[in-house]
Amino acid sequence: MTKYRVAVDVGGSFTDLFFVNEETGEHMVSKVPSESDGLNAVLKGIQKAGIPVPAIRMLTIGMTVATNAIIERKFPRTAMVTTEGFRDVIEIGRGYKDDLWDTNYDLAMPYVARRDRLVVPERVAADGSVYTPLDTERARAIARIIKKRGIESVAVCFINSFKNPVHEQAMGLILQEELGSDALISLSSDVLPEIFEHERFSTTIANACVSPVIRTFVRRLTSDLKQEGLTGDILIFHSGGGVLTAASAERYGARTASSGIAAGAIAAARIAGNCGFQNCIGLDMGGTSADISITVDGQINSTTDWSIEFGYPIGFPSLEVLTIGAGGGSLAWIDAGGGLRNGPQSAGSNPGPAAYSKGNQQATNTDANLVLGRLGGELLGGDMSLDKSKAETAVQTTVATHFGLSATEAAQAVINIANGNMAQAVRTVSIGRGHDPRDFALVAFGGAGPLHGAAIARELDIPTVIIPPNPGVTSALGCLLVDLRHDLSAMILRRGDELDTGDLMSAFDKLRQEGAERLEREGIDPSHHRFEYSSDMRYLGQWRSITVPVDPENISIETVLADFHSGHEHEYNYRREEAPVEIFRINVVAIGVTPPFELALGEPDGSEPEFRRSRPVVFDGNREAIDTPIYQRTDLRAGHRLDGPAVIEQVDSTVLIPPGARGTVDRYLNLILAV
Repeated sequence: MTKYRVAVDVGGSFTDLFFVNEETGEHMVSKVPSESDGLNAVLKGIQKAGIPVPAIRMLTIGMTVATNAIIERKFPRTAMVTTEGFRDVIEIGRGYKDDLWDTNYDLAMPYVARRDRLVVPERVAADGSVYTPLDTERARAIARIIKKRGIESVAVCFINSFKNPVHEQAMGLILQEELGSDALISLSSDVLPEIFEHERFSTTIANACVSPVIRTFVRRLTSDLKQEGLTGDILIFHSGGGVLTAASAERYGARTASSGIAAGAIAAARIAGNCGFQNCIGLDMGGTSADISITVDGQINSTTDWSIEFGYPIGFPSLEVLTIGAGGGSLAWIDAGGGLRNGPQSAGSNPGPAAYSKGNQQATNTDANLVLGRLGGELLGGDMSLDKSKAETAVQTTVATHFGLSATEAAQAVINIANGNMAQAVRTVSIGRGHDPRDFALVAFGGAGPLHGAAIARELDIPTVIIPPNPGVTSALGCLLVDLRHDLSAMILRRGDELDTGDLMSAFDKLRQEGAERLEREGIDPSHHRFEYSSDMRYLGQWRSITVPVDPENISIETVLADFHSGHEHEYNYRREEAPVEIFRINVVAIGVTPPFELALGEPDGSEPEFRRSRPVVFDGNREAIDTPIYQRTDLRAGHRLDGPAVIEQVDSTVLIPPGARGTVDRYLNLILAV
């Protein structure tokens, strides 16, 4: 039986599936509307593709299950056990707010109610010594209270446990004994062993909250697919740009938050690399949001400073992606000053744009594109119909009447606002970080990205836009391009001039050993292990640190310090060679390399592309519609060239080539636009 690798991206509007034939490299895609139960959409997507479940050798899934659980607060009741006197750390936080000048702004309530944040006498000192032993009688009494309340997921967050986890481990054992083996116990010293108690507590609580949700989803998915005959592996994509086994995902559920977004960034970098670009900006515009990523010299930035909800950070490493409310379903609206705005509010998939005929009467980007002729009357290869008359009515009543414009002029204004918002986001991740966007290629994907990519590139003088073969399922492809990955870290807090190379190597070796043990428990042969080292460093007295890559084959204090000074100068435009440097934390990424695969390549056959029909389309800078050829993406072959204006339709997206731009199809069937 032919074997397939399958990647799934469970999004808010659609669930995307990407299938690769391991023997030939040929691929196919499937796209179905998402459901409240994400599992049903996955199974329907596999059935729609016609691939038998026993033929699946590996299934990788990126999902918004954890993200949605946090946003909507749909997770089981969770408890927290902490050191006496630290019950309210999670609520006090850092004392800042999203809008500094908004006196009426309040942070959202913590994920764990105060009555479920319980304290126990114990204290570990800053140097790791035991100052107050754990009161085991009180600990057991607390465990019984938690059991009586019917709580099965607990975060254990003791002060200074990153230095000495003995009390947390003892508390964890007591909780497991009292609550039973099915209880999920998250220890902060295991989840995120770092010094800052608010970030450590917050991450551990988030993990305790969503792990039961992830466990339920993963076990149901595994059970249903096994019943259908699946014998291959199920891997879960995480926000750090790697995958976890199903068992690890159950234990570290919060790692899967933001996983689909990270998958898109991975795919953009790989696609650009195939096209010969080591610098690229990823524009993933879907139904609700646009996710912007940047790749420099083939590397995607990562961060530990992020959150789903402001004030409650998740300290797991995550690929750095800027998300804004700009998608096909983003709503056009008039603000209090009478100005036209676009998003971040969205019509989502239900009711969706006015053209979906599900009851929404407010104009969206999809409606505006339909009025301009850039979209046709169908989506998903004919599975969904769009009503242009309802789109025109929505644009007219929402925007045109207010400003005294025609429906066409109003639709152009709506799209211009959306493009301006996305262009500004691209400036933030590029110019704001010292990078010139003219030195990058723009990879435009997602269901709506190819409609807007050329306009955004022209706004920013980006010379090249790359449209993948299946832009609407590109994030799913990203799930197939990564390896098994565990991110481990340890606090050091030592001045560089007080630490010798032997001490640094010893600290790295300890983390490497822990990573190797995790990979071996997951069945990864040692010959497939790979390790990446880095160090978080700062000038002594600074609050913020930067991450400096470390060569595991050539570790020396002198090299690490020199690399820090260079990195600091690039990030902040100055260096202080004379100032003492503090090594704040060291990091090891343990990677279990999965067997690589290559997509099938096409060869030019000397043919010319032929369009199937034409329709009037309004382009930027034109008030009148231009009769524009409409191509089908499945008709395009390697070597084909298309001069704008042109529209290319496909099952998962629509590509807009404006006048003056030229598109070329490469061997990977990417459409490369010179704009």
